[in-house]
Amino acid sequence: MRAAGHGRPSEVNVEHGGTGGGFPAHASWLELSASALRHNVEMFRALEAATGGGLRRMMGAVLKGNAYGHGFREMLPRVHPLVDVLYLITPQDGLAVRAFEREHGLAPRQVLVMGAIAPEEAVALAREGVDAVVADTSWREAGPVLRAARLERPLRVHVHIDTGLGREGFTLEQIPRETAFLAEHREEFELVGALSHFSNTEDVTEQEYALAQLEAFETGLHRLVTQLSPAKPPQRHIAASAASLVLPRARYDALRVGISLYGLWPSPETRLSARLVLGELPTLKPVLAWRCMSQVVKWLPAGSYVGYGCTYRCSEPTRIAVLPVGYFDGYPRLVSGKAHVLVNGRRCPVLGRVMMNHLIVDVTRATGDERPVTATLLGHDGDETVSAEAVAGWAQTIHYELVTRLGAHLKRVVVE
Repeated sequence: MRAAGHGRPSEVNVEHGGTGGGFPAHASWLELSASALRHNVEMFRALEAATGGGLRRMMGAVLKGNAYGHGFREMLPRVHPLVDVLYLITPQDGLAVRAFEREHGLAPRQVLVMGAIAPEEAVALAREGVDAVVADTSWREAGPVLRAARLERPLRVHVHIDTGLGREGFTLEQIPRETAFLAEHREEFELVGALSHFSNTEDVTEQEYALAQLEAFETGLHRLVTQLSPAKPPQRHIAASAASLVLPRARYDALRVGISLYGLWPSPETRLSARLVLGELPTLKPVLAWRCMSQVVKWLPAGSYVGYGCTYRCSEPTRIAVLPVGYFDGYPRLVSGKAHVLVNGRRCPVLGRVMMNHLIVDVTRATGDERPVTATLLGHDGDETVSAEAVAGWAQTIHYELVTRLGAHLKRVVVE
C-alpha cells in the first residue's frame, strides 16, 4: 500500500534540482511546497501591514545554510519574486543570484552577503552591485585593493554593530576609532546600511536584553552617521524571524526572515510571545517534507533482533520496512529507539539503531502485505504529522540544526 500522493520523485510531475548523476531508484527525497512558501511571505507582509504603523518596510529572505537545508537552487527562483532583499553568507551565493537574474532577464534584487569576504571577492561583489557587511578591521586591507581595481562604483557596505552578541561587529567602544578607515576610503566604500544581531530573543518571553541591544544599536548608528555623513540615511536592520514577529520596534527598515520563511517557529517561547503580542497566533506552513520509499518489507518472527548492537528485539511477529535512509542523509542517530515515521497515515516506530544508510521501522499496523510503502520522515501523512521540532527534540538538538544538516545530495522536488 502507498499513501496517496506520496510517490517517488520520478513518479511526480514536478520541477526539481539535484546534484547530477541520476537519482537512485532507492533513496529518500525532500518535497518543497511552493504554496507554503508563498503563504509564509504573505503572512509577514500582512503582519507588517497590520502592525507596522503605516511604514513600508522591506521584506528580506535569508537563504544561508543552503536555504536552511531546503536547497539554495530550488528556493532562489521561488523566493526571488516574493521579497525585496536576499540575505546570504557567502560571496559565491551573492554572485550566483546575479547570474540567475541575468539568465532569466530579471531585475536585480538587493543582495547582501553577511559572511566573511576576502579583498578579491569584495572587488567581484562591487562590480556586480552586491552589498557586503563590514564587521571588523580586517576590511582595512580591502580598501587599497578596491582602489587598485579602479571600479566604476564603490562597494556598497553595511556596518555591523556588535550590540551584545559578542560575535562579529564593532562594539560601541570601537566606533568611531576603528571604523575610521571607512572615512579614509570614501571612494571605495559606500555606507548604505547598518545591522546587528539579537542574542536572546528566541529563548525568552521577556525582551529586556533585546531592548538594551536596540538602544546600543541606535547609539552606534548615530556615531557612524556622525563620522561618515552618508548621502542617504543608512538602511537599518536587526530583526530576524523572532523579532519580526514579537518585537515591532526592531523591524526598522527591513526584516531578515530566516527559519520562519520556511514555516518553522523559531522556538516555543516565540510562539507564546506572538500570541501575547499580536493577540492571535499567525499560521506558518512548513515548506519541507521528507519521504522515502521502502527498500524491502518483510516479516520477522518473535524474538528476532533488529539492527546493530541487538538493541531491539521483537516481542511478537513483526512486519518491518527497511528504508534506504540514515545518518549519512541527515537523519540523526540520536533518535534511535525514540522516533517514528508515518506510513499510510499511521505512526511507525523506528526500531533499533539508525544506521548510516538505513532505518528499520515497524509497519505491522500500517500495511497488510509486503508490497513497498512510502514513509514520511518529516511532514504530514493523513491526519498525522512528524514535525522538525519533534525529530529535533528526540535528537536533543534544535530544528535549525536538523534541517540545515539535511544532505545536499538529497533530491529536492518542488510541489505546489
